[in-house]
Amino acid sequence: MIQLPDLTLPETTQNRLNRWQMIVDGVSTYKGKVSTGKSLFSSYNTTRNTTFKQVRQVLTEMCSGARRCAYCEDSVADEVEHIKPKDLYPESVFVWENYLYACGPCNGPKNSQFAVFSSMTARFTNVTRGRNAPVVPPESGDPVLINPRIENPLDFFHLDLAGTFYFLPRFQLNAKNKERAEYTIKILRLNERDYLARAREEAFNSYRARLSEYISHKVSGVEETQLDNRVKALQRMQHPTVWREMQRQQALIPELSDLFDQAPEAILW
Repeated sequence: MIQLPDLTLPETTQNRLNRWQMIVDGVSTYKGKVSTGKSLFSSYNTTRNTTFKQVRQVLTEMCSGARRCAYCEDSVADEVEHIKPKDLYPESVFVWENYLYACGPCNGPKNSQFAVFSSMTARFTNVTRGRNAPVVPPESGDPVLINPRIENPLDFFHLDLAGTFYFLPRFQLNAKNKERAEYTIKILRLNERDYLARAREEAFNSYRARLSEYISHKVSGVEETQLDNRVKALQRMQHPTVWREMQRQQALIPELSDLFDQAPEAILW
């Protein structure tokens, strides 16, 4: 899970989203806004709708690999995910900056779960609406979930490349940011799905092999264009967080340190 590139929508697409959001905002009651937002989103978010075709196209450009999920970086992304749930925040149901492309195994469990640091108490507050609970605005506060549209998740957690390939809160985080890291890892089940840890380990081995291959070709004197193609191929791989952590932790892992010493330019890839 890394920070996503900041891409914009075509003007016509953005204007259409704005108009739909104005319809939601124009409803007089909060409960009505929630109902209208969910209904309109369900109606418009289809493969036939030209606006959401464009939304999905730009979201795809933001994905790693072959349209990998922005959360787990492993499964195919096929669901337009609201970072702030539309059930709780109807004012953001058609806000472009609230979208990312996710897979069902990430988006399903997350669903409308959300938490904030309360504006009144500054404490962690779960604002998820329970079944049959009154449809009222959630308590205000700063989101706990790390938002990869505007934040770098690797400022909050690191990947254990030495053994488990689990995400762990970074050392020396303050209490608030540690809680954000732990909540994000838990709510997205980034460590609970065993296949994700295995996939990260396999990605580690693949990145290492590609870097070794690059070094071999570099030493043998192949043309610069061929080397560039190998770099681009590496950059298109899924699980880019694994590569970012290999760059960040290379001095701590002897086998990586040796490779990066032979190709110091790889630190900037």
